[in-house]
Amino acid sequence: MSFSPMSFPSDVLSQLSNAISARVEAAKNAVVAVRLGEESHLTGIAWQSDVVVVSEQALPRGDEFELVVPGGSTVAAKLAGRDASTNIAILKAAEAIAAPAFAAGEAHIGTLALALGADGAGSASARLGMVNLVGGEWHSRRGGLIDRRIILDIGLAQREEGGPVFDAAGGCLGMSTFGPRGQVIVIPHATLARVVPQLIKEGHVARGWLGVALHAVAVPDALRESADQRGGMMVMSVVENGPAAQAGIVAGDIILSVDGISANRFRKIARYFGGDSIGRKADVRLIRGGGIITVQTTIAERRAA
Repeated sequence: MSFSPMSFPSDVLSQLSNAISARVEAAKNAVVAVRLGEESHLTGIAWQSDVVVVSEQALPRGDEFELVVPGGSTVAAKLAGRDASTNIAILKAAEAIAAPAFAAGEAHIGTLALALGADGAGSASARLGMVNLVGGEWHSRRGGLIDRRIILDIGLAQREEGGPVFDAAGGCLGMSTFGPRGQVIVIPHATLARVVPQLIKEGHVARGWLGVALHAVAVPDALRESADQRGGMMVMSVVENGPAAQAGIVAGDIILSVDGISANRFRKIARYFGGDSIGRKADVRLIRGGGIITVQTTIAERRAA
């Protein structure tokens, strides 16, 4: 069965329209534009009076930026931290900006979602859709923990990525961003609340590191039975003096597991390398020269890019 706006009484539509307009009005001061050029910008969230949160993947490399705050005035800002694994970056404003407080929202399938963006001139744009899918916590390809999987049935312009997403009650679901295949997903409020303080304090999020570049490959047929798995990660390159190099791991090795965790999928093994893995000794099972061996290494903190 399909529905159209004409299916609803006019007073219901009017109330809904007024409610949405009121939500936008209440939240518009949370939206900040980050200028990237004469006619381009991206959207950020005024998280604190001197901190703006943006989508890390949308933010170009650089240290200094210009913000356009609600009302149209400009404020200088500097990069204060970025974490590609959770797609969160923060800018530190040179002077105080308005940062309205908002409570965390709760996403459910079918929940109305209001995504705000910056228009680049001190005002906001708005998109209305709904929550299409909600799942449990997950890990990005870079190993970052995202507290919930929230996918929206909504369309966004590139300049609107990084804006806040609210539910119908005005609760903040998190920050909008583009996921695989152009899906609009939400970095949950809980993830922002966990990662932003770390970025403010350290400028990065500490994560474990082997010091290798990996590529998924199939385990050779002759070794599948003894390996007890069909796929692994081939070492394409090894960072000099990194943990893998110190353990004797070389390009061409196929990593099967780390501390018993199968490396048949990159995301699966990436989960192992959280901040608590730093300094931990790990047994790395791998294929080399037609045989299976195990070497031990000590996980180090990932080096700054």
